[in-house]
Amino acid sequence: MKYSKMIIQIRARLDLSQEELGKIVGVSFSTINRWENNKSIPSKKHICVIENLCEKNNIDFKEGK
Repeated sequence: MKYSKMIIQIRARLDLSQEELGKIVGVSFSTINRWENNKSIPSKKHICVIENLCEKNNIDFKEGK
């Protein structure tokens, strides 16, 4: 699954806005938007933050569920 779809699903599952997820991950809401629209991909550092967020919330990062 592409990062764009995973991030959309993770954000929806956590009921977060792009701005809220951006604050958690340490990026702007426009960066989250670019990730979700497949215009860029998260760095390894940000992928780790997202994986940790998923782990804390019992979400399978690879599935986005």
